[in-house]
Amino acid sequence: MQLSTHTDFSLRVLIYLALQKECMPVTVQKIADDYGISANHVAKVAQTLTQLGYVQSLRGRSGGLVLAMLAQDINVGQVVRSVENLKLLECFGSGSNCPIEPVCLLKGILQKAQLAFLATLDEYSLADLLGQRVELEKLLFRSSAL
Repeated sequence: MQLSTHTDFSLRVLIYLALQKECMPVTVQKIADDYGISANHVAKVAQTLTQLGYVQSLRGRSGGLVLAMLAQDINVGQVVRSVENLKLLECFGSGSNCPIEPVCLLKGILQKAQLAFLATLDEYSLADLLGQRVELEKLLFRSSAL
């Protein structure tokens, strides 16, 4: 299973915000620059994460993005479920046009695999992704040290 770029960037933004000391607001542009990705993409991700309640967007001169909850309270599996389209095949939704759907075993097998995948992600919180915090900070914030 391949996650979308939107999900990838969502997880990256959450990691970035979780690394901030004293919940300092960070601009979309700063996140985009440090990751070397499009600010437009980061803005779309930030909007999604704000709507879902994971991120708070602060307006004004010293505004930016901050986590809306503690990193240990953000479950990786739930983030993926919230952001990703988990419809692996046409038959995962209603209105399938597949002629073999009534007897096909593939759908059940893929659903089982997907549940196992998500169950593994459910074992981790955002805080768990910060295990190598010092190294993450060195890699992400190297432009800040210049």
